[in-house]
Formats: sequence, structure tokens, C-alpha cells
Amino acid sequence: MGEESGRRRGRTRDGGMRKPKSSPMNDYRPVALTSTIMKCFERSTEDAIALTLHTALSHLDQRDTYVRMLFIDYSSAFNTIVPSKLVTKLRDLGLNSALCDWILNFLTGRPQAVRMGSTTSSTLTLNTGAPQGCVLSPLLYSLFTHDCVATHSSNTIIKFADDTTVIGLITGDDEDGLQRGGQSPDILVPGQQPPAQRQQN
Repeated sequence: MGEESGRRRGRTRDGGMRKPKSSPMNDYRPVALTSTIMKCFERSTEDAIALTLHTALSHLDQRDTYVRMLFIDYSSAFNTIVPSKLVTKLRDLGLNSALCDWILNFLTGRPQAVRMGSTTSSTLTLNTGAPQGCVLSPLLYSLFTHDCVATHSSNTIIKFADDTTVIGLITGDDEDGLQRGGQSPDILVPGQQPPAQRQQN
């Protein structure tokens, strides 16, 4: 696979806020407008919704059970991807080295400029994150966070790109897996070690 040229990866974006009446600079976000054909490859959220409902309703079919759900939406999630760490994880998953190198090349050295009316900013080179609106970005973020897993058998984590649902399948009054001492759900953030491993270290 050849390297992606900077000209093809570069974008001149029309500036705009993702929220009305916002002032922080973080509210200005570039969006990569991909072609209609590429949009056809995007996965539907229906899969994640169907799996969530099936998991919850199957558990509720049993006696003396209930379900708790925690919905998590990470802010500017795609911007948190660190290409070097992503590629390390991809290699650990067994992806071909040439493909890993192509992804690293795709995510780094991306020239970007913003146009407001007839005025265009100077070019800035980006070496972190993944382009908003790019069909690859949700997949790359899912791979980047694939090691964010539940550590208790009663919990299930369902992820769709940067949207995460933690499902606590509770029987009786046993919420030990969902709330460790009433403090926080027993889940892991990407790269964190399970409790058993942390105690051994």
C-alpha cells in the first residue's frame, strides 16, 4: 500500500460551530465530508440498539431480575486517538504491518486550513486524532478502545464508535458487580489493568 499524499489527505474546511451561541475554541470542529459511496459503508446504530435490547430483555425474562444502564458519550472522542498507540494496539491484534503503516501515515501529517467567507487561515499540520465525518474514524476509535472491557460477569459493555452503554444485569439485590462499594461501575478504561492484575503488581 502506498503512502497517502498530503495533498489528498489535506482539507480546506468551511468554519462553523457545532453548537449555537458557543464561544470556546473547542466548539469549532472540522468535519471531513466524505462521498456518498463511502457513506454506504458506515455501520448502522440499529445493530448496537438491537444488541442492547436483546441483552436486557433476555435477562428480564428471568425471575427476580432487573437491569441498570449507564450511557456514556465521550466529548471530542475522535480527537483523543493517539496514532502511535493505536498502531501498537493494531499490531497486537495481528494486523498486517503494511496496513498499520498506512493507517499511521493516514492519521499523521494531515494539513488543514479553515475558510470563513473569503478568508482562509494558514495551514496547520495535525498529528493526532481522526478526521470527523471520515468513514474510517468510528472503526479506528472502536479498535483504539477495544480493551475497554467489563471485569465482572454481570456487566456488559456495548460500544458503537464513541457511544458506550454499560449494562448491569442484576439478580435479586446483588449489585456488587455494578457498584463496587457504591462508588463506581466495575469497568475498565482503555489500557487499564484488571483489579486482579493491579493487586499482583
